[in-house]
Amino acid sequence: MEEKMISTSPVLEIEALSLGTKSNTKLVSNVSFSLGKGESLGLVGESGSGKSLTLRSILGLLPRGVEQTGGVIKSDVSSAMVFQDPRGALDPLCPVVKQLAEVVYYRQKLSRKASHRVALELLEMLGLPDSLKRADRYPSQLSGGQCQRVVIAIALACKPGILLCDEPTTALDVTVQRQIIETITRLQNELGFAMVFVTHNLAIAAALCSKLCVMKEGRIVEQGDTLSVLQNPQNPYTQMLINSVLPLPELEGSGQPWS
Repeated sequence: MEEKMISTSPVLEIEALSLGTKSNTKLVSNVSFSLGKGESLGLVGESGSGKSLTLRSILGLLPRGVEQTGGVIKSDVSSAMVFQDPRGALDPLCPVVKQLAEVVYYRQKLSRKASHRVALELLEMLGLPDSLKRADRYPSQLSGGQCQRVVIAIALACKPGILLCDEPTTALDVTVQRQIIETITRLQNELGFAMVFVTHNLAIAAALCSKLCVMKEGRIVEQGDTLSVLQNPQNPYTQMLINSVLPLPELEGSGQPWS
């Protein structure tokens, strides 16, 4: 019984979080949710609904001029973030294996040689090309999807208990989006981290997350298990988001969708 309580205790609790500007403009109001070990929670809503600000407040990475005006954020595990723009998150003047090895060196306290080895192992785990083992490359020499995998590797090098994802697939084409989603799902199963995933794409949230929080104008208007929220939405805004997902059109007379 005691073991069950330990395994289900939250790794993250946010209670009545409020964020605002120094000029007293409210940006996020009274947001509360919790996250268990290994769980995935999606923060969904339109642009400007407060999703990314809520995510960034967990790490204390709020933009200049924005501050926490109320509430409590409690977590006993470390967090790491995967940003929306992979190229912007990487140093353009430093080769990617070297960047990753530096993070391993400082966060895992390994020797330089061991850090380089762990960096290569992480890149292999994320499906990056073996050629990086022979010749390091700059971010500009990699595709957007490859850069995003490097950014995920850098986050995982911190050995986080919670992975925070700020729309990490938005800048990628749909085939690469699917690859990144599958990679994150596989890594979560292997490594057991919890995850908060911010997206405006309900399909991505449904594929990745066991729980959903729907945000509008800085507030959570609905939350619950993903299947329950999607199959039986209670809030009109949630219903509108679901109805806004466009179905694939069918070819006339064929019954087959467009390819």
